[in-house]
Amino acid sequence: MSPIFVRPVREQLEHDRLIRFLQARYKRKLEAAINVGDERVVPVKIGEGTFFPDLVLTAGKKLAGLVEVETGESVNNLEAMAQWTHFSKARVPFHLYVPVPGYDAARRLCEANGARPSEIWTYRPTHDGFDLVRIHHDTSAVSAAVKAAPVAKPAPVAKAVAAPKEAKPAKAKAAPKAKPPKPAKVAKKPAKPAKIKKKK
Repeated sequence: MSPIFVRPVREQLEHDRLIRFLQARYKRKLEAAINVGDERVVPVKIGEGTFFPDLVLTAGKKLAGLVEVETGESVNNLEAMAQWTHFSKARVPFHLYVPVPGYDAARRLCEANGARPSEIWTYRPTHDGFDLVRIHHDTSAVSAAVKAAPVAKPAPVAKAVAAPKEAKPAKAKAAPKAKPPKPAKVAKKPAKPAKIKKKK
């Protein structure tokens, strides 16, 4: 459990709201599970220890990243030693979010404790969400595990089965050519009727 057991209520509400805000953003590319407030839902084993980062990112069944959100009170040496250094050793990208005024302190704490976040973001609340700015990006901290994550490929489109070709109708055998009818013979003139002799 984090050394910061109790945050001021206002900071805790902002912290939890940012976690949910980030969950929606990360879900566009990865699965994002959260440990919000006092919930301990998604554990991550790093070395011999078990941790509960604010967001646990996965690609399929593979761990793809860890996200930790800090508030003004939790950007401190105890937090850096207890979490940041371990999350840096997880061999997946570790993203650290701190309030704008806490960035310089976070960088110093990372250097002092050997923590190597892949990215450090600053945030400030806005009326409809958060204004996020990525201030630090360490390309050498990108995990091989993420590179090895299978790339989703669109399923091959099933080829339409060609309809069987219709059998061509058999060509009708040409009827034997009819011989042209012979011209009709002119009938012979009928024989003249024999003359009957009258008796005198």
